Amino acid sequence: MRIREMLHEDRPRERLRERGARALSLRELLAIVVGSGSSGRSAMDLADGIVASFGSTREIASASVERFASVSGVGMATACRLKAAVELGKRISRATRGEIKVIRSPEDAACLLMDEMKHLDREHFKVILLDSKNSVISIETVSIGTVNASIVHPREVLKPALMKSATSLILVHNHPTGQTSPSREDILLTRRFEKCGRILGIEIVDHIIIGDGSYESLKEGGYL
Repeated sequence: MRIREMLHEDRPRERLRERGARALSLRELLAIVVGSGSSGRSAMDLADGIVASFGSTREIASASVERFASVSGVGMATACRLKAAVELGKRISRATRGEIKVIRSPEDAACLLMDEMKHLDREHFKVILLDSKNSVISIETVSIGTVNASIVHPREVLKPALMKSATSLILVHNHPTGQTSPSREDILLTRRFEKCGRILGIEIVDHIIIGDGSYESLKEGGYL
């Protein structure tokens, strides 16, 4: 059934206008972004195909234009609209959180990078550089690894801290699986960095693991 053949109250755009975006399902939101169908398929058919192809909102959020376009019936123009909608949502989410300039807790550190890192499909290792008042100097990406590993050396972490005169730093990396429990390698790596930082007079304040909308602090967990 095409959208125009549905009952008025069942049409996604009308439902959004009358009940608000929160009332719509994922497939209805996708149908609105898709706009119109193609090759005899309605926008709702294409939305169903997208949901079936990706399986989760997390996968949709990290998809490339090419990945969207690989779904049957989704052309490059529609794929670009989908990617633009996802990116717009991410930017609005970051803007509404507000810019955190001083880190007072593990939650502050996690919130600073949550929207950027929770949907990444590979492990990214970043450092938040801080001054003596815990104000953020900068955020540096030091390594991009694989689905389940990030290869990083202490010199790659500590070099930007030395160059920018940071007095302390927070390690941050994501788990593409969405789970935040630290692995044995995460714990050993953290302790290694702590020892190296101590030699150079740079404190490793914490190590935050970002998951799918959640985080874990190795300091709070007693590993640091």
